[in-house]
Amino acid sequence: MNREIIDIHDYTILLEEAATDNNLIDSCFFDEPVVAIAFYGAGDVGLKVKFDGKTKEFHHTKGMVLSFYADSKVEFEHHVSKLKPLQCLVIATTIKNIDTLPNGEGQFLEQFLQQLVHPKDHYVEGPVFNMSPEMFLLVEQFFNNTFQSEIKMLFYKSHITALLAHYFGQLAKQQDTQLYTSQLEKINLAQEILLSDIENPPSLTELAHRIGTNTNKLKKEFKAQFGVPVFKYLQNERLKKAYNLIKNERKTIQEAAWAVGYDSLGSFSNAFEKKFGYRPSQV
Repeated sequence: MNREIIDIHDYTILLEEAATDNNLIDSCFFDEPVVAIAFYGAGDVGLKVKFDGKTKEFHHTKGMVLSFYADSKVEFEHHVSKLKPLQCLVIATTIKNIDTLPNGEGQFLEQFLQQLVHPKDHYVEGPVFNMSPEMFLLVEQFFNNTFQSEIKMLFYKSHITALLAHYFGQLAKQQDTQLYTSQLEKINLAQEILLSDIENPPSLTELAHRIGTNTNKLKKEFKAQFGVPVFKYLQNERLKKAYNLIKNERKTIQEAAWAVGYDSLGSFSNAFEKKFGYRPSQV
């Protein structure tokens, strides 16, 4: 079992490596509350996180990144075996040190790991994902380096900065994807609301409120998704429905106009002709 603890600026770096021909359980505690990111390298050790009588298990840790908040009541239990050695790099800091981290990482912790910076339990888990090839290579280099003394510290400082840059970059990509998905869901909901009450649609302000956004975002994102402004889209759908009512359901022009929300027959006929190229009476 090899364990190395390095203090760099306001970080504590923990390097753990273990291999055995039998079965070995390695338990780890933190003396004070920390926000930490654990990078699991070439080993595939089993991990149990224990707190308050609860247990969270990870069976396949090779290449995993685990961010967390933990106080002194949390136990991290690594189950090492011949086929599952331990190779783990942990970058940890205390909440009181977040504002003094060397390269402004504190703002990224607040931005991407807010639930860890403002914890509500003894153990709070942040994002868990697989490392990129670049991150995996950096972690490998920590365990394979042969530098000594000041050069070794220089190596650690530069590689910690690079590893955190890749880590926060990955979180930023995930956040962008989540934001895009969330925005798309809202715009699709706006479409459903419009189509569900086509003859008496909500105002732009009311529609924005119902989907949880503001009118400017609604107008911009709706046009980006459907190619036309909100009420141009609504008008097109109204006229398509009116066309179907006249042609296939044999409704009168007046009935079709009323059914899709037009009070003025003249306005309806003009809009119909502008869209289809002929008057509704010619359908």
